[in-house]
Amino acid sequence: MAKDFSFDVVSDFDAGEMTNAVDQVQRELSQRYDFKGTAAKLEFADGKSGVQLEGDSRNQLDALIDVLQSKLIRRGISTKVLDLTSEAVESGVIVKRTLAFKKGLDQDKAKKLSKIIRDAYPKAKAQIQGDSVRVSSASKDDLQGVMTLLKAQDLDFPLEFQNLR
Repeated sequence: MAKDFSFDVVSDFDAGEMTNAVDQVQRELSQRYDFKGTAAKLEFADGKSGVQLEGDSRNQLDALIDVLQSKLIRRGISTKVLDLTSEAVESGVIVKRTLAFKKGLDQDKAKKLSKIIRDAYPKAKAQIQGDSVRVSSASKDDLQGVMTLLKAQDLDFPLEFQNLR
């Protein structure tokens, strides 16, 4: 019997690249003319679990989010890592918004992924292991097909592939 090949599907991001992206946004804030002399600020929120945005208006916060998303894309981080469901809070002349980072697969998301894999590739086995899904198959081509399939899906959470063996 041939040895099975496998990889793990996780919903995670590189924390170092995230730090670099936030640092780049902070540098750009200090240099751009449309942010000079305003209350525009971006920094990590409580233990790097998200980012805290501050600005003069909601439009300025939207511009900050656009800049952050462009830096994330350049650093190879999916923009799906940002939880954009929170609303802006106005306090006087400053508008604040906190964007949390999406990290980890819960059971529903893992089941959804395993169903997608089973439907398209019946020979590939998908096992839920905590906050990851282990995909194994005797064929490397099947595994590459699963990766391509998952990348093409329009999911509301970021995916990363690890431990290709």
